[in-house]
Amino acid sequence: MQDGTSLGIRPLKARSVVLSALLGFHPPLLPVRALIRIGQLFGITEGTIRVVLTRMVADGDVVADNGAYRLSGRLLERQARQDESSSPHTRRWRGMWDMAIVTAPPRTLPDRVALRRSMAAFRLAELREGVWLRPANLVRERPATVDAQCTFFESRPEVDALDLARSLWDLDTWALKAGRLLAALDEATDLAEGFTVTAAVLRHLQDDPILPPELLPDDWPASDLRADYLRFNANYRLRLRDYSEA
Repeated sequence: MQDGTSLGIRPLKARSVVLSALLGFHPPLLPVRALIRIGQLFGITEGTIRVVLTRMVADGDVVADNGAYRLSGRLLERQARQDESSSPHTRRWRGMWDMAIVTAPPRTLPDRVALRRSMAAFRLAELREGVWLRPANLVRERPATVDAQCTFFESRPEVDALDLARSLWDLDTWALKAGRLLAALDEATDLAEGFTVTAAVLRHLQDDPILPPELLPDDWPASDLRADYLRFNANYRLRLRDYSEA
């Protein structure tokens, strides 16, 4: 397998292992024994997993449920965004762009940070401070954080759409990493490799701007990456469940 650094894969800590494991299953519910077994793939002890689970319950990230743990709150929203990024809902693009302008009164720093995160998840890019936009080709609900701080417009910029898209998103860098992840999916054989690679693919797909075909290079690899990930993950999750229940 390729060097993990080039793929943006960092050594997984206990919390990341628990979170990634739960995010990968539907419903996001696993017995504590299964989470301990998955932790062992990365040399994480049972005691460490149990301490992390206790902390995650206290933080409201997971809920203890009769000897098992399930995701709650904002992490369920994260799983929904993760699912959407692997199977996005699009519509035919007719040349219009969604534009959001910050119209809320002066905001606190946490409000501004929350908006920036929501805009990234909503796949809008910042043209300048307080002005965000993207092609109007996605079908999804706007986060409450966005509606509370912005007013939306439908617009048609008086500049070349291809040039505008390339100024807002680094498509070449995204495509380069996608190619590396495609190779990593082909090369991943053991359970630990599969775990880290699938997590890296999902993170990368959440950075895909999901532009209409008219604004993408001919060899844009996003569809191939999604298809290969879905094929790989269907088999991998069965293997991981069998291992965790052994």
